[in-house]
Amino acid sequence: MIELPSLNHAARQSAVDVLVLHYTELPLDESLKVLRDDKRPNRVSAHYVLAEDGTVYRLVPEDRVAWHAGRSHWRGREALNGSSIGIEIVNLHGDRHDYPDVQIGALVELCCDIIGRHQAIVPCNVVGHSDIAPKRKIDPGLRFPWARLAAGGIGLWPRAGAKPVEGDVQAALQRFGYPPAVDVTTTEIVAAFQRRFRPTGVDGIADPETRALLADLLSQGETRCE
Repeated sequence: MIELPSLNHAARQSAVDVLVLHYTELPLDESLKVLRDDKRPNRVSAHYVLAEDGTVYRLVPEDRVAWHAGRSHWRGREALNGSSIGIEIVNLHGDRHDYPDVQIGALVELCCDIIGRHQAIVPCNVVGHSDIAPKRKIDPGLRFPWARLAAGGIGLWPRAGAKPVEGDVQAALQRFGYPPAVDVTTTEIVAAFQRRFRPTGVDGIADPETRALLADLLSQGETRCE
């Protein structure tokens, strides 16, 4: 791990219980420059940056708040910077470019270390930026290997065969963690869910397959996320 401190951070007032994964949209050098620039009008940062070759850069200590989530909502809470750790994964566009195996291997190791230090990060609280800001963000993208992370004990992945959720899908999505349909539409929230859990078919329609995946995740959450 390479220490490369950023000045863009603040005091932490809340315990850490969320882990947020992003892609950078920029090459490594540019990403590090932006995340450490304390002169730009809207300063940003992350706790870690993960290069394509698996090298980990630590920019902000975990006991400080990094500015990576922005306007965000998850499991009934907003403004998640205060209770989260953010990892920026170098990838120019996660819908178009695969993540190298060595990079994902390093990510699994890093996430396991973080969760070991912050055991309040339950599986439901390992999220992508697109989960917590579905109107604004699409990262870490359709090609991000969420299933591989779940196999390593990081986050959740749905199993096939569940009975589809019936009734109000918006209410069911909120039970899982997604925001209410206030500044974002249910269609956008369904699309964010599909981006993560059914990346081969993202249309914002709560069809039976989408509802079945959601039902299984809610079932897993009852035992693994409290």
